[in-house]
Amino acid sequence: MTPTHKRIRPFNTKQTYPEQNLDNDLCQAVVAGGVVYLRGQIGQDLDTRESVGIGDVAAQAEKAMSNIAMLLEEAGSSLRDIVKVVVYLTDIRYREPVYQVMGRWLKGVYPVSTGLVVQALARPEWLVEIDATAVISGEGGR
Repeated sequence: MTPTHKRIRPFNTKQTYPEQNLDNDLCQAVVAGGVVYLRGQIGQDLDTRESVGIGDVAAQAEKAMSNIAMLLEEAGSSLRDIVKVVVYLTDIRYREPVYQVMGRWLKGVYPVSTGLVVQALARPEWLVEIDATAVISGEGGR
C-alpha cells in the first residue's frame, strides 16, 4: 500500500525567492501518517510573500507563530498537537524576545525544543525561523 501525503500550500522557490537562482517544488506543510511536518516559518506573510517585522525579532516571531497556527489548522491540527519546535536565531540576544513570544503561543503545550544560533537565514532581513512538528490527536487536537 502506497502512503498518501497531504501537501499544503505548494510553491516553487522561483516565485518565493526571485532574487535567487532556484527552482525547487516545495510546500509549507506535509501531513503523513498522522504527523504534520511544517516548513520553518519566518516573519513572512504566506499569501503575499512579503517580509514583516523587518528589524524587529519579536514581530517576526509573532508572524512565524501565527503562520504555524494557520498551517496546523489547514492540516486538521492545532498548536496543542505540537510535539517539537526548533528555533533558529541569527543572534543569541534574540533568545529572550523570541521565546517570550513562542511561550505565549505554546502555553500549556509542553513540546520538546531545540534552539540554535546560526550565521544567517535564507534572506538577510530574517532574524528568526521556527520549525514545528505536530502529531494529530484523535479529536483533531482541539
